[in-house]
Amino acid sequence: MRIIPAIDIINGKCVRLSKGDYTTMKIYNEDPLEVAKAFEDHGIEYLHVVDLDGAKSQHIVNYPVLERICNQTSLQVDFGGGLKSNEDLRIAFECGAGQITGGSIAVKDPNCFLTWLNQYGSNRIILGADCYDRKIATSGWLESSELDVVDFISNWGNQGVQYVICTDISKDGMLEGSSNNLYQEILETCNVKLIASGGVSGVNDLLELQKIGCDGAIIGKAIYEGKITLKELSQLC
Repeated sequence: MRIIPAIDIINGKCVRLSKGDYTTMKIYNEDPLEVAKAFEDHGIEYLHVVDLDGAKSQHIVNYPVLERICNQTSLQVDFGGGLKSNEDLRIAFECGAGQITGGSIAVKDPNCFLTWLNQYGSNRIILGADCYDRKIATSGWLESSELDVVDFISNWGNQGVQYVICTDISKDGMLEGSSNNLYQEILETCNVKLIASGGVSGVNDLLELQKIGCDGAIIGKAIYEGKITLKELSQLC
């Protein structure tokens, strides 16, 4: 299972939220590049970068940070947050992203997302499936829908999606464990490679996600709050 630390960005800084609530923002480092280099120094190969300003603004915002990380580390970066147009995608890939994550776009403009999937390939386009009480949320989790998360993922899996990042918003940033039952259901129902996100509180959570068959696990606040060390993560890579 791939170990994928997360860097969430607001105003160019490395931050974390709880349950996607922007009022809970806590700044952990003024320079996300410094954080990314620390990951790289511990043998970590992958990085999940989220442009939270972009998610609210509906277009890419913090691409200069993405470009610095990609130019000054060897990390394989997937990038998401507010990607809504072909121009947003062009910028993200030109700045060095290896993969991009599209969530809201797959709900609000599925034809556009399908075009991206066909143009760039399923190895570069990740489906973002963020949910609260099983219902897909969009626009930086500020809007809800009536789409069931498993049905949503299954539908896109049938249309060629290979990678899915699924976040249970109720778990995100809470350090209370992952939504393993939901992930198990997804893996049993959908033909996709699942990247679990939200709630990881320590090594045991990662081992459980590996056991149920997740392709990757995204770790955020557990790192920044010292619940899991970079040395421990490096031993899992």
